[in-house]
Formats: sequence, C-alpha cells, structure tokens
Amino acid sequence: MSQTSMELKVDLNDNSPLYMQIARKLSEDVRNGRYQVDQALPSERTLSELLDVSRVTARKAIDQLVEQGLVVRRRGSGNYIAPRIEQPLSNLSSFSEQLQQRGYRAGSRWLKREVVIASSEEQLSLGLAQNTKVARLERLRLADDVVMAYEVSVLPFSVVPDPAAVGDSLYAYLAQIRKSPVRALQHIRAMNATGVLAGQLGVPDGQAVLFITRLAYLESGVAVELTHSYCRSDHYDFVAEMRRAP
Repeated sequence: MSQTSMELKVDLNDNSPLYMQIARKLSEDVRNGRYQVDQALPSERTLSELLDVSRVTARKAIDQLVEQGLVVRRRGSGNYIAPRIEQPLSNLSSFSEQLQQRGYRAGSRWLKREVVIASSEEQLSLGLAQNTKVARLERLRLADDVVMAYEVSVLPFSVVPDPAAVGDSLYAYLAQIRKSPVRALQHIRAMNATGVLAGQLGVPDGQAVLFITRLAYLESGVAVELTHSYCRSDHYDFVAEMRRAP
C-alpha cells in the first residue's frame, strides 16, 4: 500500500477512541477490496507518520484488525491482509485443492489421528454396524500458516487402517488408494464459537463461525467420509450459482 493510498479524516463528532476510528477505516478498505490478499499494510511507524498519531495508537488500530481476522502478523516481516477463500458449492474439492487453486500454501496442524469405535452418529451416517472401527482425523487447517478451520474427519477403518498415513490432503490419500469420493451432501449453518473451539480458531469467545457437515460417497454409493468443519467466517465465502427453472 503506497503512502498516497492512505486517506483518513478524523471525525471530530466521533467520540470513540482514535485507534478505533483508524481501525474502522482500514477495515472498510480491506472489506471493500482496496487492498489485495497478502498485501502488506504500512508499518506502525509509517502509519503513525501518515496519520500524525502515536505509534501506540497505530499499533492498537492494527491489533483490532488482527482480532477481526482481517490482518495477520508475520514475525520479522510485517502485517499482511489475511487469506480469504471463496468456495463454489457446486464443486466437490478438498481444502488443499481449494487453496492451491488460489495460490495459497495449504497445511495441517494435527491434533489427533486415531482408530476408535464409531459413535452412533458416525455409524448411521457411514452405514456401519455397531462396534465398527473408524479412523478419526482431527486437525486445524492452515492457509499460509493462518488457521482457517478446525476439522474432524471420520472414515471407515477398511479405508484408512493407518491414520498416520494421511498427509496434509485427505483427498490426495484417497486418490492414491483409489477411494476418491465422486459426490457429497453438505450442510452449512452458523454457530457461535466458545471455549476450546474459539481458542483453536484464534477468535473471540462467541464469534460466529460456519459449521459444515459433509458426507461423501464413492461411485458405488457407499459413504466414505464424514467431515465436520468449523470455518472462520471472516476467511470464508461460499458461492452458489442458481438458475431459474423454465
């Protein structure tokens, strides 16, 4: 962002703290697309000089954007516009594929990879008998080291006998063993992140997130994957193309 692109007029009728006024202006510019994803923001020093405010005020303004998920700090490098994913609802693709198509680096921070007995919900969804083993994969999904989602995937033990063999991309693993899903049912709803979930996603307690349930099927019609994803709503947009029936 060039110095000439930074325009901010302090509203003398606004009684809110100056750092909040600056944060709101920057937030509006980010949301309106004035700045591109991965573009660097001015340093605190530059921002304070441009706006004639203290570096403490500039730092607190940027802190607000970080808390909103609009900006990510990179140690030793600066402050950058955070990744944002626009996911078409008509395509069946993996998290890694979505990011790679948009030029991001996909990654996973594994929390658990284990073999357990399927719960009653998992038995019903995957069409399994009682006391059937499943592989449960619990992880944080990352884009350029930014946490985007918390995800739990459950697959039949017959498909994933060794959960540790799954790398960053579950679908790449399934393709390798010729068990790629060809269709899926996906349900999306809003919920508030609290407690452990809020901490894992790095969002304030009570912040809205997108809760997504995906049930994917093989060409034979057999269910192969049940995934629950909790996505940061400030990083995700879901897009659906609709046509009017003739």
